[in-house]
Amino acid sequence: METLINAAPDPADLIKDSNQNSFMADVIEASRETPVIVDFWAPWCGPCKQLGPALEKVVRDAKGAVRMVKINIDENPAIAQQMRVQSIPAVFAFFQGRPVDGFQGALPESQIREFVKRLTGGAAGESPLDEALDAADQMLEAGDAQGAGGIYSQVVQHDPENVRGNAGLIRALVAIGQVEQAQQVIDQLPEQLKKAPEVHAAISSLELASESVDAGEVAELLAAIEADPKNHQARYDLAMALFAGGDREGAVDALIESIRLNREWEEQKARKQLVKFFEAFGHTDPVTVEGRRKLSAVLFS
Repeated sequence: METLINAAPDPADLIKDSNQNSFMADVIEASRETPVIVDFWAPWCGPCKQLGPALEKVVRDAKGAVRMVKINIDENPAIAQQMRVQSIPAVFAFFQGRPVDGFQGALPESQIREFVKRLTGGAAGESPLDEALDAADQMLEAGDAQGAGGIYSQVVQHDPENVRGNAGLIRALVAIGQVEQAQQVIDQLPEQLKKAPEVHAAISSLELASESVDAGEVAELLAAIEADPKNHQARYDLAMALFAGGDREGAVDALIESIRLNREWEEQKARKQLVKFFEAFGHTDPVTVEGRRKLSAVLFS
């Protein structure tokens, strides 16, 4: 899998610093063949330090479909004035010798890629790490948690704070029953990273897996509920047992039925657990979408 996460070598002139003397050659003339992104920045500009590396990453990933020129406005005020740069970071895209697009301020990488796609007619390249993560996601979805975990682990070694990599690694470890290893991964994460939606969802899946271990046998729990339909603990345990067995829809339905019968049981314990299910599944998962619809029908009936 190393070929998935090792970037190809860059052309020597793909990203360069320029000035007012070479601006015509580096930007105007160069853009007649290939789109050129011009990044106006300054050493004292905090947002520039965030945007610059992200721009460079996307330009490299585009593999020659676009080039980048950096202009320090402190050293080249005339160019900044000519381009009417009022605040930085400011980015202009040139093609066929003229400016065709641009933006101000620091943007996330996803929006930068969309900017480059517009400029190049769709060629923005995919990050080598993203390609590896896409492959791992497909493997995990297909049931190869072991193989997916190996790729996620490589990504995290390459980029320790990669959100998708850490979230995927936690999910893969949970899927193959290595709960303690998954918890070790979580314990080593910075607090801010734990709050990222994908990582938070993966943590929820670990918590659910841990809780479901001692849920009991489905048949016994169904018998207890049949004997006493108001046995909310048995219904709660049934939900966890069904989840442990892979029946996510059944687990959700069991909790919703508990909420329908008594939503205030144990300080809304069933509703809180249902929310944790939705977090673990993901907000766009069909089971979550249908579960939220059923929950709304119960709560507002």
